[in-house]
Amino acid sequence: MIRLSPRLRRFALAIVVVAGIVAIGALAVMAGLFSTSVVDASARTPLTADQTKGLVERGRYLVRAADCAACHTADGGAPLAGGRPFPMPFGTLYATNITPDPETGIGRWSRADFQRALRDGTAPRGHLYPAMPYVSYRQLTADDTDAIFAYVMSRPPIRQQNRANSFPFDYVRPTLAFWNLINLPAKGFVPDTAKPADWNRGKYLVDALGHCGECHTPRDLTLGMIQQRYLQGTRIEQVDAPDVTPAGLSRMGFDAAALARYLPAGTGPQGVMNFSMYDVVHNSTRWLTQGDAAAMAAYLMGSRPVASSAPAAPAAAASGLPAAGRQTYLQLCSACHGIDGEGIAHVAPPMRTNASLRLSSPRNLLVVVTGGLPERPLPGGERFQAMPAFGHLLDDRQIADLATWLRGTWGGMPAAVTQDEVRAVRSTLP
Repeated sequence: MIRLSPRLRRFALAIVVVAGIVAIGALAVMAGLFSTSVVDASARTPLTADQTKGLVERGRYLVRAADCAACHTADGGAPLAGGRPFPMPFGTLYATNITPDPETGIGRWSRADFQRALRDGTAPRGHLYPAMPYVSYRQLTADDTDAIFAYVMSRPPIRQQNRANSFPFDYVRPTLAFWNLINLPAKGFVPDTAKPADWNRGKYLVDALGHCGECHTPRDLTLGMIQQRYLQGTRIEQVDAPDVTPAGLSRMGFDAAALARYLPAGTGPQGVMNFSMYDVVHNSTRWLTQGDAAAMAAYLMGSRPVASSAPAAPAAAASGLPAAGRQTYLQLCSACHGIDGEGIAHVAPPMRTNASLRLSSPRNLLVVVTGGLPERPLPGGERFQAMPAFGHLLDDRQIADLATWLRGTWGGMPAAVTQDEVRAVRSTLP
């Protein structure tokens, strides 16, 4: 039998004590002893039939503003019946059925269950994965959450089984209590009394209902939003969600008036909303009232004075742009986008005021040039023709030269696009 010295025995005992304290603390966190809720006791009282009926139309508007359909409706699937896949580093998460079906949806949820899910990130079955933007929905008011609940419960129940997440394990739900402790704000939305009403309304629409930061704010190692880099842009689904701070929007050619028009229209002198933002326009921002679109623009632009002039093109690079890039543009692009980048109304957007040429990274431009874009309807009956893919016609050098010339001529971006950047984009395309 091995006999430990008194010193080693004390050391071993200390390790056991520390491990016990850590284990007790971990169990306390997982048991919710340190969790905070913004849902008060009034949510336990069910809404009456008259209250529910009176909230449905308001809820319809809020569901659109919150863009619920974008995540909870699969391509070609029934509205809000779930099934849309979300690839994660550790597997695929599938959106759930949130129709009022009692077996496969949320038909048995109470008013309080719904409040806690949206604002606390906790459903009857346990913690929600933060792919559901409850960090942002935390800021929803109780009244707006009730209206959303009333609308969702008024929809036809759709019996559709939820797809199982393809994670190597699903017992991590209790550990999300640690994630929430780090990343979930303690409070809901608090208006800034020093700011005007439209600024506060815009902030609520951007941060709570629109949850814009979920895609436009970089994330740390825990996958929580880095608040010090709020709305400064990040990469999502292989493209760049741009910087939408006042500086970033101004660089893209927006002022408050132009942004207020662009959000519901999905198009303007700055180009056409594409990638995930097309779904945002189609399902959400097209339905905003004029006042709410203006409020979002006022907040995002920092309440700068509203102007209405068309965005001016940044100064072109003085020299060094590849002549081969200009030649490729004239041969392949100018028939639609114009020799001077003026575009053709209802056919192709302009280049000389196009926001994609003014982004710090050329990635989005390279994705469009290489992989093309489909023709899709826009609000108000607007429609642009499909953008053909040129990846099979042009080699990496030709695409890099074209992108360099476009960004330098009309984007004010003199840095050369490299063949490595083109190859990196090619590797992500089908």
